[in-house]
Amino acid sequence: MKPNFIQKVTNWGNFPVVEKEMRSEDSFKKIKEFVLSHNEIIARGNGRCYGDASLGETIFSTKKLNKFISFDRLNGIIECESGVLLSDVLEISVPQGYFLYVTPGTKFISVGGAIASDVHGKNHHAEGCFSEYVTEFKLMTEDGNIITCSREENSDKFWATIGGMGLTGIILTVKFKLKNIQSAYIRQESIKAENLDEIFRLFEESENWTYTVAWIDCLQKGKNLGRSILMRGEHAFQHELPQNLARQPLRLKKKLQPTVPFYFPGFVLNALTVKIFNLLYYKKQTKKEVKSFIDYETFFYPLDAINDWNKIYGKSGFIQYQMVIPKEAGKEGMKQILETIAASGNGSFLAVLKLFGKNNPEAYNSFPFEGYTLALDFKVNSKLKKLVDKLDDIVQQFGGRIYLTKDSMSRSSLTNYLKNIQSSKFVSLQHKRIINNNS
Repeated sequence: MKPNFIQKVTNWGNFPVVEKEMRSEDSFKKIKEFVLSHNEIIARGNGRCYGDASLGETIFSTKKLNKFISFDRLNGIIECESGVLLSDVLEISVPQGYFLYVTPGTKFISVGGAIASDVHGKNHHAEGCFSEYVTEFKLMTEDGNIITCSREENSDKFWATIGGMGLTGIILTVKFKLKNIQSAYIRQESIKAENLDEIFRLFEESENWTYTVAWIDCLQKGKNLGRSILMRGEHAFQHELPQNLARQPLRLKKKLQPTVPFYFPGFVLNALTVKIFNLLYYKKQTKKEVKSFIDYETFFYPLDAINDWNKIYGKSGFIQYQMVIPKEAGKEGMKQILETIAASGNGSFLAVLKLFGKNNPEAYNSFPFEGYTLALDFKVNSKLKKLVDKLDDIVQQFGGRIYLTKDSMSRSSLTNYLKNIQSSKFVSLQHKRIINNNS
């Protein structure tokens, strides 16, 4: 009698929750048998995406593909299985003087997921997406064959898989480059902006910085619309550091990591509490500009410091809505988006604005293009779909695009670039939803 692999599955937003078959194997032979014995499959990494992309009728979890294959310390090249987490990579590479070229806002995603979503970070305007530093990967296709994909070999599959949301096959192993660093610390400048005009001016003035990101109080209106704090940073050189940090520049002290022990009741998170939080967050920086040295975990992964922080949104869960608006229309587009959010009362604790640079035209499924991107967390409630529809209309009006890794509600008209991917076996719920909406 075969074991029952049906289980409840959800991603980091706890929305949607589905009951599907999920399996995990660490043997390529067994993975092939699994692929050949099922009609529909989607690969899933660590489940830290916000949308429904890695959910499907049959899910293959890459969590057991968690081994390192090699680390070329001279040239900074890692080869590992696709289920290895970015946190694992950092644990072995930072003490050796290396860091990820590109990282999203959590280190708990898999390397395979980083390729499938072609993740970006605070440095897209300067250093592009994760795919820029991938040299090759091995992909299991729907016939169970394993092919090597690179810019020279099987390049069509290579570029279709980059940002392809897992619809071309199962990524098995990955080889990618790391960047040299002298310390585990970031030289940061934090600058308060009173409104949207000022924060856009600060972004323009900061384009020569490697890392830039802004937190925005999305419930402000009128003259305070777009009130925010810009954080810009560079990897600190050893000679720049204060003496207490310069002694062991590549080592970080372990910190206590609190855990959210239960799902918060639904009434805790509302427009008033979000408004109070945003006010306190803005006011805690008392000076216009603050310069400091902070460790890379605080700069890149502030939310990772709290285990199970997603429970704050309650059992109904939350979505993250992220879009990009072309640069020339960025300020007007963001103005309309923020005004719509403020009017709805659906505030967001997390409202993050970043600047994207030029896109790589070969990576045709990748989300970013030159412009401004805003990511927002919204608690799931009865009014949310109406707000998302309004935001979709604004994004479409300005020629923008939504991020498929975050999407679980948006209309298919904004996701037409998925048409470039063709697959008969590797299918997600998100893919089906888009196809159904188009038919």
